[in-house]
Amino acid sequence: MAAMTLDDVTVVIVPGLRDHVAEHWQTLLASHLPRSRTVEPLTHDKLSCAARVAALEETLAAVDGPVLLAAHSAGVMITVHWALDHRRPILGALLATPADLEEPMPAGYPLREQLEEHGWLPVPRRPLPFPSLLAASRNDPLARFERVQDFARDWGSQMLDIGAVGHLNPAAGYGEWPRALDLLRSLIPQSAPAK
Repeated sequence: MAAMTLDDVTVVIVPGLRDHVAEHWQTLLASHLPRSRTVEPLTHDKLSCAARVAALEETLAAVDGPVLLAAHSAGVMITVHWALDHRRPILGALLATPADLEEPMPAGYPLREQLEEHGWLPVPRRPLPFPSLLAASRNDPLARFERVQDFARDWGSQMLDIGAVGHLNPAAGYGEWPRALDLLRSLIPQSAPAK
């Protein structure tokens, strides 16, 4: 049997708290993956962690076959909250530049009290039940590198230092992120047969 490739897998894209951004690397990644699904932005309860987790679960429930997750920013936190209570098999997850919701955020972002009130805190610190790669920026305005190292250790993630890329978003000068495809491919078990 042929080994599994990215063409055999559905990549579920887990955005953060932003609305749809056409030039974001996750949006561009989805355009390269015909089997991808994106967790849709919420129209109400936008700051509710439980509503975000439920939206991820709903997206996953509509997918048959093997799944990889590609999460960014608060989407990483949605993913780790989802993993606390759900057991759907996941091949692996790319966790890119997580937002550290336990630390004060820059102006324009939710306050810690709001995040706590809406169920985001504390950040889960248990090992994830699937392999994960945590891509960390050296100068992310939403998370100190040392804190992200702690998350990687607690979640059992392989830590990747991707340099000084800000929050890896259009505001930091990043649209297309070709490395995401290679990182997702690396999460596919080499011994897994194609379905």
